[in-house]
Amino acid sequence: MKRLSILFLAAILLSACKTAATPTVGQTLTVEPATPSPSATLPPTITPTPRPDARARAEAFLSAWQADDYTAMHALLSAESQAALTLEDLTNHMRGVAIEAALESIEYEILSVEESAPQATVRYRLTYQSNLVPDFQDETGMTLLLEGDEWRVKWEDTIVMSLLSGANYLSMNRDDYTPPRGVIFDRNGEIMAGDSQVYAVGLDMITYDPEFADAVISTLARLSGVPAVNIEARIESALANAVQYLSFGEYPTQRAAAYESALNDLSGITWNVYGSRFYFGSPYLGSAPHVIGYVGQMDADQVDEYRRLGFRKDELIGQSGLEEWAEADLLGVRGGALYVRDANHQVTHTLAESPVVPSQNITTTLDLDFQVAVQNALSGLPAAAVVLERDTGRVLAMASSPTFNPNGFNPASINSFTELSDLNDPLRPLYNRATQGQYPLGSVFKIISMAAALESGLFTPLSSYDCGYLFTDVPGVRKQDWTYEHFLEDEETQPSGPLTLPEGLIRSCNPWFYHIGQVLYEAGRGNAISDMARAFGLGSLTGIQGVNELPGNVPDPVSIEDALDLATGQSQLQVTPLQVASFAAAVGNGGTLYTPQVIERIAPPSGEPSMVFEPHVRGTLPVSPENLRVIQDAMLGVTTSRDPRGTAEDVFRGLRYPVHGKTGTAQTGVEPHAWFAAYTDLGDASLPDIAVAVIVENGGEGSEWAAPITRRIIELYLQGRPGSLYPWEESYGVWATPEPPEEEVTPEP
Repeated sequence: MKRLSILFLAAILLSACKTAATPTVGQTLTVEPATPSPSATLPPTITPTPRPDARARAEAFLSAWQADDYTAMHALLSAESQAALTLEDLTNHMRGVAIEAALESIEYEILSVEESAPQATVRYRLTYQSNLVPDFQDETGMTLLLEGDEWRVKWEDTIVMSLLSGANYLSMNRDDYTPPRGVIFDRNGEIMAGDSQVYAVGLDMITYDPEFADAVISTLARLSGVPAVNIEARIESALANAVQYLSFGEYPTQRAAAYESALNDLSGITWNVYGSRFYFGSPYLGSAPHVIGYVGQMDADQVDEYRRLGFRKDELIGQSGLEEWAEADLLGVRGGALYVRDANHQVTHTLAESPVVPSQNITTTLDLDFQVAVQNALSGLPAAAVVLERDTGRVLAMASSPTFNPNGFNPASINSFTELSDLNDPLRPLYNRATQGQYPLGSVFKIISMAAALESGLFTPLSSYDCGYLFTDVPGVRKQDWTYEHFLEDEETQPSGPLTLPEGLIRSCNPWFYHIGQVLYEAGRGNAISDMARAFGLGSLTGIQGVNELPGNVPDPVSIEDALDLATGQSQLQVTPLQVASFAAAVGNGGTLYTPQVIERIAPPSGEPSMVFEPHVRGTLPVSPENLRVIQDAMLGVTTSRDPRGTAEDVFRGLRYPVHGKTGTAQTGVEPHAWFAAYTDLGDASLPDIAVAVIVENGGEGSEWAAPITRRIIELYLQGRPGSLYPWEESYGVWATPEPPEEEVTPEP
């Protein structure tokens, strides 16, 4: 009965549900959306927490090590490790490892990962790439701790290398694996830079006793080779100006040792001996310091960087010139032996070892004695000179004045402070005027203007122009010839009168070349001269290696007045003495523009050289042989012609050798720069012809300053000694004492 009652109740409920869900005829069934009960709660959406990845954390730590990012490494350490090891401690430790091993880089490879929270172990293989020893490997590992939801690295010294447990440490032997620095020779095998025992000599003016002046001056003159009168003048000037110390230079042992007893006995003379890189030549200036350069101590903030590169911390490094440019050749390949040592400093393991590869020596194209003589030829002047082998591009001498003493950069010398103080000279002794000085060229540029005129077809060697005091052919323009300036001074200089084009160069007639600039500009060939200048190598680098240079500037005229100025080497024209010597050589050798070179060969003490000099042609002058011959003959007339008078004829009168040259007086707004460019034409295979360029900054006229210096340089090259005094000398190397001005007499009334 109970079962029947339940079945009956179920039937009634089912019938009721059907009645409620089934509409009657004409009724629409509306279904309302279900509305949850206020008390109903939807199940939450569960986002799974990412599982910490110990491998990724270990890779992040090792990648930070690869990048030398010690801050990132420290941030990945466990809290306990960070408390025990500060960022500074970690940084010092990691840098120490990198420096001692001379590490260039590391590579890593994860070998295994074992996780068992709250700890994980990651094993990896490290490849250490050193700048001194061959690559070597080590297998080690790190422990990571789960802190919160992150893995953190537990610091242990073995993270860096498995052998660095306890008090073990890395140690690199560098001293026995550093080759001596290579020697720099001149073309004849004379040492220009090399290791030597050095005597530094000075005069302490506080203890100097003038009663012994004669003996002091005589000894210093014989030791240094400087005229006694010059030494006397220095001492007198020091006394007058209360100077406390005078440097008298550095000398190799083989020269100074013979004077040691005299140096000990004389009042005020002080000296010390040290072993170092030494620059031979002039005791005050070395030889070609702007070319050879110098070495110096690394700055304090460079020590770690250089040690990581494999250097010892006390090494001298190339700072300029060939010493810097050829550093890799001069250093050779240094080796080393990397050890692990214990707390007692005993070697427990040898990790890697590499032998030394000897350094290479450099033989330059310079001639040491000739170079020093050229330096002396500029003494006392802000000037520069370049001497090239005309038919090859070899640099035989390059001098810039004032210059500096490369030996002064060694702090072991008692003269170092004084000689480095001299670098504060406002004339900038470190500045290489020969390759970095950019100047207007003045009338030397007329060689190029003449080439452009002849090649244009608008002028011939027979073209004539009446060279007067003034040029007024362009309306509104009034320009002067140099003869007019002389006329204003003495009223005796006459204008040059009618001249052919070659005679215009011989006489350096400004109006003739203003005329060329005007004709070319008005004929629609305004860029003819500037294009010719670029073809002569101006406005671009010569390509010389080992010596810093600047390109100068060749402007294109933007007006007829620009064209006039450019034709006489003014306008915005800027050239270097090296460029001028180079194009003078090209004119002399028939039109070949060579790349100047200062390196004859680079070679190890034994074995094949890595570089041998070969002439390098960088261009050909776009001038026909016939026109080039006209220019060559006119340049010979500059030094030999008496009708018309060449602008340097009186300077070169009596010289037995043919010299082709050109004077230049470049306007600057103050005193002009004095220029002279020249080449010899001996045709003697045993004594190659040379090209020379000389500038005296703000010196005045080229014929008065630069031309006499050029003659002196040619005499030194061809004769081995000077043959004539400068107008400003009373004896070789000694300037004449200026005569006091005459006392004015006031006339009686």
